Amino acid sequence: MASEKPFSPASERNRDPILEVLLVHFAGRRHVLEIGSGTGQHAVHFAAAMPWLVWQCSDRAEYLPGVRTWLDEAGLPNTPAPIELDVASERWPLPSLPLGSLPPLPPAGEGWGEGALDPGVEGQDQKRPHPAFGRLLPQAGEVNGRAGQQTRRFDALFSANTLHIMGWDEVEAFFAGLGTVLAEEATVVVYGPFNYDGDYTSDSNREFDGWLKARDPRSGIRDFEAIDALAREIGLRLSADIAMPANNRCLVWRRGAAAASDATT
Repeated sequence: MASEKPFSPASERNRDPILEVLLVHFAGRRHVLEIGSGTGQHAVHFAAAMPWLVWQCSDRAEYLPGVRTWLDEAGLPNTPAPIELDVASERWPLPSLPLGSLPPLPPAGEGWGEGALDPGVEGQDQKRPHPAFGRLLPQAGEVNGRAGQQTRRFDALFSANTLHIMGWDEVEAFFAGLGTVLAEEATVVVYGPFNYDGDYTSDSNREFDGWLKARDPRSGIRDFEAIDALAREIGLRLSADIAMPANNRCLVWRRGAAAASDATT
């Protein structure tokens, strides 16, 4: 029996503003892990708009049937089967993908990587290597036992409206887990409401925080400073803090050479 297709009005409203951010900050990325895919709506929308990415959905087991429904209906080539992931798990999975499963290359002339090809122009060799190809290759020790399969660390991570749902111990586990699955150079984008200097950014966020705590005392809107401290512990450096509709933010961290470059500019 097919799973009922879930639907989130909030995801429908915020998907385009978030996509504007991702188009900039995931321009050079190739392998994205989404934590807390929820309904799967974001995954389908973002993967369709960014075909050069492999968009890997993940969530707790009870949410995966709904995610599969969205992915199966869309039938996109760059959305592999969702994986079960609880941030509190001691070991996060690194999925295996066929070596030949590179997504389509980004269009040329859009700021999405030097050497990219335009799939709409005839006569181009669509198999010409893209500069980002090397980031898809596994790091040492990541070849598994199946022929033609290798595990790959993620060079990007996305999560929306998750940190304020988790308990603080799960938030800490979230960032600790990131450190085990991110590539040496990676971009992390987290969307949701945050407090600054211990203060709410709006009355609506204050009310929302009260609702969250009444529902689950462990949850609540997180302080930006505490979240950024956890990110810094795993080598991430804040690259952007972007105001979003409905008193939300997109926090963007980077690590590796790009993060060092940000720090000097």
